[in-house]
Amino acid sequence: MNVNDLIAALGTEFYTGVPDSKLRPLVDYLMDTYGASSPAHIIAANEGNAAALAAGYHLATGKTPLVYLQNSGLGNIVNPMLSLLHEEVYGIPCVFVIGWRGEPDLHDEPQHLVQGRLTLPLLETMGVKTMVLTRESTPTELATWMEEIRPHLAGGGQCALLVRDGALAHLKRKYGNAFLLRREEAIAHILDAAGDAVIVATTGKTGRELFELREARGEDHAHDFLTVGSMGHAGAIALGIALHAPARRVILLDGDGAALMHMGALATIGAAAPPNLTHILLNNEAHESVGGAPTAAHSVDFPAVAAALGYRTVRTAATVDELTRALEELQGSRALSFLEVRTAIGSRADLGRPTTTPAENKAALMPTLRG
Repeated sequence: MNVNDLIAALGTEFYTGVPDSKLRPLVDYLMDTYGASSPAHIIAANEGNAAALAAGYHLATGKTPLVYLQNSGLGNIVNPMLSLLHEEVYGIPCVFVIGWRGEPDLHDEPQHLVQGRLTLPLLETMGVKTMVLTRESTPTELATWMEEIRPHLAGGGQCALLVRDGALAHLKRKYGNAFLLRREEAIAHILDAAGDAVIVATTGKTGRELFELREARGEDHAHDFLTVGSMGHAGAIALGIALHAPARRVILLDGDGAALMHMGALATIGAAAPPNLTHILLNNEAHESVGGAPTAAHSVDFPAVAAALGYRTVRTAATVDELTRALEELQGSRALSFLEVRTAIGSRADLGRPTTTPAENKAALMPTLRG
């Protein structure tokens, strides 16, 4: 279904959410039409924020908003759905458009399988009327369903379109930035300086590139934790490791979208201030793993934020030479450190995925931490 037909059938005028690869046609359409931060469209830091933004829109206008997300984001949105939007609380109508990762009987990554299986039952439990959108769905079918569902919305209920792969279509938008340093090149230099440090890698292409770099170097994966799901929580994982393995140097490879999603973790890390933790933010100002749509990172001074939250040593880098110097300085640091590395959008076309399971990753890492 073309996104123009989707929008016409839904009749919505305000859009907010977190980008997803299955929803890229919708996100690209919204970027082409409204940009990333306008009265009509805002890319939110996380899905809960999007639900709250939608609530504010409805309170100001009386109209029904649209919130888009990957089904993994339901974990962030359950609280505002049940304690804010629900018809038994404030009764705020909302249309959710949800990318269905891990749908039953289809191959997907392990982090999506449980959530994929539980997505429909979870929506039903929360009283969200749901239609599955497929490649075969027509604008007429969607428009008819929406007419049937409008009394539910008028009564303060919510509905959802659960979008299967390929169900939406729109001309792909190309995203880029002004930075030249490739993320994989930056990770390679970080590995050169890491020694026997444990590395916690954030969700998405960062962990995939770390895994393949280890393979290319003939190294094992016993010093790495690949946060394949739980976007935004790698920082808290790294903090937990650093506090309870104080003799081990810990390096966190974070991303701008992930850091923004749960930015409060930076305050928790700064307050605890483990001297063995180095927080490296690979900032390309984009949700690259799901298409490249922008984050709000272009307006954030991450080094200043880190310094204000208690990080003791703060550095920045945008070139190989700057990165090399910063890593040399931080290698001898005995204080909580933060390094922002500005990187280009883009990765190898043949970039693969980890060939080990999350359980195997855990089993390889834990002896390292206890050794």
